[in-house]
Amino acid sequence: MSAQFLPTACPHDCPSTCALEVERLAPDRIGKVRGAAENSYTAGVICAKVSRYAERVHSPDRLKTPLLRSGPKGSGQWKEIGWDEALDRIADAFLTAERTYGPEAVWPYFYAGTMGLVQRGGIQRLRHAKGYSRQTSTVCDTPANMGWLAGYGDIRGADPREMAESDLIVNWGGNPVATQVNVMTHVSRARKGRGAKLVTIDPYRTGTAEVSDLHLMLRPGTDGALACAVMHVLFRDGHADRAYLDRLAAGTDRLVAHLATRTPEWAAAITGLTVQEIEEFARLYGTTKRSYLRVGYGLSRAHNGAAQVHAVSCLPVVTGSWQHKGGGALYCSSGIYKLDRTLSEGLDRLDKSVRSFDQSRIGAVLTGDPRDLTSGPPVTAMLIQNTNPVTICPDSNRVRQGFLRDDLFVAVHEQFMTDTARLADLVIPATTFLEHDDIYRGGGQMHILIGRKVIEPQFEARENHWVISELARRVGAEHPGFGMTALEIIDAMLKASDLGDAATLTADRWIDAQPDFETSHFLNGFAHPDSKFRFAPDWAALGPYGGMPELPDHMPPARDADAEHPFRLVTAPARQFLNTSFTETLTAQRREGRPTALIHPDDATGLGLADGDAVRLGNPQGSVVVHAKSFAGVPRGVVIVEGIWPNGAFVEGIGINSLTSPEPVPPAGGAAFHDTAVWMRAA
Repeated sequence: MSAQFLPTACPHDCPSTCALEVERLAPDRIGKVRGAAENSYTAGVICAKVSRYAERVHSPDRLKTPLLRSGPKGSGQWKEIGWDEALDRIADAFLTAERTYGPEAVWPYFYAGTMGLVQRGGIQRLRHAKGYSRQTSTVCDTPANMGWLAGYGDIRGADPREMAESDLIVNWGGNPVATQVNVMTHVSRARKGRGAKLVTIDPYRTGTAEVSDLHLMLRPGTDGALACAVMHVLFRDGHADRAYLDRLAAGTDRLVAHLATRTPEWAAAITGLTVQEIEEFARLYGTTKRSYLRVGYGLSRAHNGAAQVHAVSCLPVVTGSWQHKGGGALYCSSGIYKLDRTLSEGLDRLDKSVRSFDQSRIGAVLTGDPRDLTSGPPVTAMLIQNTNPVTICPDSNRVRQGFLRDDLFVAVHEQFMTDTARLADLVIPATTFLEHDDIYRGGGQMHILIGRKVIEPQFEARENHWVISELARRVGAEHPGFGMTALEIIDAMLKASDLGDAATLTADRWIDAQPDFETSHFLNGFAHPDSKFRFAPDWAALGPYGGMPELPDHMPPARDADAEHPFRLVTAPARQFLNTSFTETLTAQRREGRPTALIHPDDATGLGLADGDAVRLGNPQGSVVVHAKSFAGVPRGVVIVEGIWPNGAFVEGIGINSLTSPEPVPPAGGAAFHDTAVWMRAA
């Protein structure tokens, strides 16, 4: 057959959710992958990772057939079995756990390896239909969600395409050059068309910081202090829009009184920035009405993450930039979508009395921490889809310890032999997004997209939906979704949401779900009963964990540097990886090299370290050996280790998340990946 380009959508956990066109060379083979030029957000631009997706989908390291462990856990000894036997063994383990302890002994575990609503959500349908233990998903965005919701009441914001009409774009806590390249497309349009400036606020000189007009390199975990000092200047110098605040904000006078002592001098001592840097940025922001604040996830991944996001989110309210096209802010677009997921996730079977485990505390759960198990039974059977907890979750040494329990049965449905799959009892091969049907929604943009199957599954790979439906039949779970195809569920979801049907969406390729300007910019009020933005949030209504500041403030990190642990560790994303996706492709590995600690040259000299030397980072949870590299683009006392590398890529086979804490981020939980204090010495 002749090659042709077919439309689909990127499934990966990146806010862009790009509209794609994939070259099909044969019924089971792809060639080039490109962005859809007609899509107003993707605009024909995609990241290098996805552009070379043929390397991933056709990798010789793809899992090919079901594998049953034939030696000790983690030994790497496997034997091939058939799909029927594999599914029967999983079902038997689930039924045995249920007979022994009750259904809560089974914990289906998943996350965002695909963002497709059908292939990702089906495991929830099985969970709810059987009454298995629930999951509170906290690894990624819970602190950021809470911080944004605290003030705004809904997760929506200015259309990201408006960045092209901005005079100032403030990239706070993100690195879109590496993690969301489409942002840079619209920034480039603003720079070329309007002479717009780009400001990046980040603890180290990222790829985005390098191409910015201004980089504020603050200490990790001090974003709230900077935001407060900027607001102090905005009120002091007359850049606050008092008329707007009187109409749409609650508690402005309390805020002004509170900020009286949050001066640039106060913030400089906390952030490590100079008073001049703070004053100049505040003046630039306050005098530019078309200022677009793009809030990233980085500042939220600390114990004070929700407080920091709330403090930063106050800025466009104080200036009233929401009133202007190209102004306002965006953290995430998830609140604009009204897709009915009752069928796909089995929400009509949801029983909230069933216990729910914090995803980030999987190590504590599997090692029987009574705080997590409460009075319930141990977890003795798991199915894992779309995630790699042995590598990505905090306190990974404890996670590994839990997976090595002899009385725990684990089945992993995966595309590659990940660290988690290596510790499983049974591994079954999964399709990529090109080998099944699904529907997607953007996180950092506004489209609902359909992704129809482009090629036939590789080897014996099976889609998530099929696996879940087959298991449901074997364990006696009943729900209409188990008897439908993925496309039929998509069709029913669209119809239930008054969004047409699957045939129409397939023809149209996407739906632009961005609300009108007034709704996007909260001009008719914020999503609270009084329609006003909250400078003093009701934190208790958002979650059970206390300690939040009443008003925007600097909330100290939980694990700040001290005499015994003088360095702050930030585990930032790597450009060639996406969490642990793409770590298996040779091109990504070659371009990233190896796990590396970026250290200020003066700190390296003080420790007697030269580039390439092995260095050990440690804290009470464990220690990790990486190689050192001097880098002036990081503050003294800070060490950056980019990427979530497989544990085997580290010198001693112990990954970076052995150092990160599983303690919940207030108010609603979350993982404080960037809130880690360590000691450091030559290995």
